[in-house]
Amino acid sequence: MGPGLVVMLADTDAGSIITAAQSGATWGYDLLWLQAALIPVLFVVQELTVRLGAITGRGHGELIREHFGKRWAWLSVGTLAVAGIGALTTEFVGIAGAGSIFGVPPALSVGTAVLGLALIAWSGTYRKVEIAAAIIGSLELLYIVVAWHAHPSAAQLATAMASLPWRDGGYLYLIAANIGAVIMPWMIFYQQSAVVEKGLTARDLPAARLDTAIGAVITQVIMAAVLVSTASVLSGTGGPAPLNDVTQIAHALTPALGQTNGAALFALGMLGASLVAALVVSLALAWGLGEVAGYRHSLAQPARKAPWFYGIYLAAIAGSGALVLSGMNLVGLSVGVQIMNALLLPIVLGFLFLLARRALPREHRLRGRSAVAVGAVLVVATAFGILSTALAF
Repeated sequence: MGPGLVVMLADTDAGSIITAAQSGATWGYDLLWLQAALIPVLFVVQELTVRLGAITGRGHGELIREHFGKRWAWLSVGTLAVAGIGALTTEFVGIAGAGSIFGVPPALSVGTAVLGLALIAWSGTYRKVEIAAAIIGSLELLYIVVAWHAHPSAAQLATAMASLPWRDGGYLYLIAANIGAVIMPWMIFYQQSAVVEKGLTARDLPAARLDTAIGAVITQVIMAAVLVSTASVLSGTGGPAPLNDVTQIAHALTPALGQTNGAALFALGMLGASLVAALVVSLALAWGLGEVAGYRHSLAQPARKAPWFYGIYLAAIAGSGALVLSGMNLVGLSVGVQIMNALLLPIVLGFLFLLARRALPREHRLRGRSAVAVGAVLVVATAFGILSTALAF
């Protein structure tokens, strides 16, 4: 156990938290149902990566290269790079926003985060990185405390479930954003590579699946907690209340928790979410590119033996951190990145499904009714994300 929990904590990253907060601030509890509905979808997708990694002993990019050729492999890793850079940018804006709540200048908070992430990766073993990521990501559980103290209304929850504004473009846009926030290309690359790096095999599948299932529930509970927090606090303010930056979102929670506690808890949760996601996304980029390009790509190897791996990892976090210091709107960027993830789903999930049908031995291969059921889930998730985006625009 470990890869599933870490990747799911990273799934609730800065962009996802902003998307959930925006959903609650703008539509109250109307999008809460979606957080529960996405749990099985998330598990189905990530379970395939566990199966592929444990049975074949190869990462996602490497399997695509072996079964479909280099061109398709580069296309797949290209989606990883696009989604990864977008995600990393939002993570560092989240870190800068969390620091600003405590009065820390963006240059100091971002610079410290870059240095800390570099040191974690250079610690020497995958196990140390996994433990550090789990500890950092556990700060996200503070959002459950925030939701509890926001005192959500049971009557308003019931009303929201009975009346959903399906014809509103803004509502559909946030549906697509939430779908994009829960299934991202870098998650698939990371978990499969982490399973390989950790040395998991077929006998570890039951525990690895349980790890993934627990993580899927936790990440969506956190998303629901953020949505409920903002919806509960802002429900009596006279209508939708779009939030434009991290500070505004943090201060929106102060009526429930107080000026100091509300801002502090939100900032700590954002910091944990952003840091664990930045670590996971950067590793996914370095692993994925290594699997396709063929350079050494393992945390078990020192930097002098795997210079490209560590170089890409460091370039990703340092470059994204520098980009963030130029200044940008977190909410608009974060929701936009999630929309981009939804539009990339056909490529990402298509390769995942085909590999589960081709790359595994017969006893572990996706086939029969199982293949039909999984294929249906992937098609519906993909179609819904793209359709919601098209209708929104």
